[in-house]
Order: sequence, then structure tokens, then C-alpha cells
Amino acid sequence: MNRRDEIIRKARAIPQMPMPVQKVLTYLADPGADIRTLGRIIEYDPGLTVNVLRMANAALFGQASKVTTIRDALMRLGLHRVFQLVIASGVAPFTRYEVKGYGLKPGQLLEHSVAVATSAELLAKELGRVAPPHTFTSGLLVNIGKIVMGAFLEVDAAPILALAHERQIPFEQAEESVLGINHAELGAILLEHWSIPDPIVNVVRYRLRPDDCPKPDLALDLVHVGDVITKMTGIGMGIDGMQYMPSQTVFTRLDVTPVHMENVMVALLEAFDNLRDVLTEVSE
Repeated sequence: MNRRDEIIRKARAIPQMPMPVQKVLTYLADPGADIRTLGRIIEYDPGLTVNVLRMANAALFGQASKVTTIRDALMRLGLHRVFQLVIASGVAPFTRYEVKGYGLKPGQLLEHSVAVATSAELLAKELGRVAPPHTFTSGLLVNIGKIVMGAFLEVDAAPILALAHERQIPFEQAEESVLGINHAELGAILLEHWSIPDPIVNVVRYRLRPDDCPKPDLALDLVHVGDVITKMTGIGMGIDGMQYMPSQTVFTRLDVTPVHMENVMVALLEAFDNLRDVLTEVSE
């Protein structure tokens, strides 16, 4: 068994998201899913109810008045936004761990994930585009592969970074040379194993290399640029830092200008602190 196969095998042995989250995801995969039944599924689990309401009242999602019931959250925020909150509730506990190999303290990767998700939606607004419903959720999940590699499999990224510098290649390419797989692909494989919907898996898989995606994907483009913007702010940076290659094709396709980038960075720094604090509480 080579290193790639060993890494995938160990990743698939990692426990899935909490069972209440899995139940919600399974139900939402049904084309006939309705708000009333979804509300009951969430309300049957007190912990999930508390976490969803806590996030629903964060500044990024909240309304003028507080959301006090799951029914309120569903009616005011809609099915897709509550789906995002349920996913976030399932992902947040994985960020408790220190990602040693990548030089990330506990919770630091959560900051990066929240910033990417927030940046992607803010970018869509800045560009006058409508972000696909799964954009925010995809942004939250882009780092799941790095969490698995660094926290669960204890991969040491130092030799990978050294190779990237030596050959002047992107970090994920150096990962493949050393490990046989990069963290984006590993994350996508794990999410498939967890039965996460394909559009989200697609964004996670191609986030670092959107030009390799078989067809243009607006959510992928927004998350890719949102990741670049987040790295420029320094939020949640590990030792791999800026050792990645932005896609000029995506920037051209979205018609992103330096002014757009600056506006989103400013909006990001103003918007994401509250949600980060909420997700940190949820992960504890």
C-alpha cells in the first residue's frame, strides 16, 4: 500500500459528523424535503437546536429581532441558510484540534474557513452576482482535508513546504509529490464518504485548481477568490502561507478588480468576527 492509499484509508476511518447533523443532511438530500419536517428533526436534538439558533442570531445571518425557535430560523433565513448552519455545527467540532504539521493552533483553521465562506458571499454581493446556495457551506468545508492531514494523521508539512520553495511550485503540488495526494482532494474524498452533496464536494476538490474543473462553477470561482482574499488578510494562516497559485482565468471570468478585492477585505474584517466567535463556542 502506497502513502496515498494509506492516507485515504485512515481518513475514511475518522468518525462522521454528529448523528443529528447526518440525519438532517440525509433528509435534505430528499427532493421532497419540507421546512416543517426539517424543523422537527432539528428540534429533537437540543444541542443542535442551541447551536443553530446561536449561529442564526450572529450578525452575519441575524435579523433586526432575535430568532428564538427553529421554525423562526427556517421562516426568516430559509431552508438553504439553515442547511449551512447545520453543516457549520457539524464542522466546528473538528476545528478544536491543533493542526501541528501545518503550524496551526486550535481553532485557527476555523478562522480561515469562516473567512473564506464569508469572503465568497461578500464577493458575490460586491460583484452584483447571486451566490449559489451552497457557496457559504463550501467555504466552511475547504479546510477539512488539512484538518485530517495535520490533526488526525499528523502529517508534517515542513518537508512539503521545503520542496515547494526548492522547486518553486504550488504547495498542493508539493503535497502530491511527498504524500501522493493534496489536502483539497483528501477533503473531497472524505466529504464524499460522509455523503455531503456533490456541488459542495466539487468546490472543495477544485478550490485550489479551479481551472481543472470540467466546467465553470460560480460557487467554486467565488470560493477560490474568497480564499485568496482571506490569505491576503492573514486570517488563519499556517506555514504554507501564500504558497498557492491564484487562477487568472477565474479572476477574468468574474471580472474582479483591485477595488473589488479591497472592498471585500474591508467588509470581511468588519463582518466575520461575530460569526467566528459563535462558531468557536459551538466547537467547544
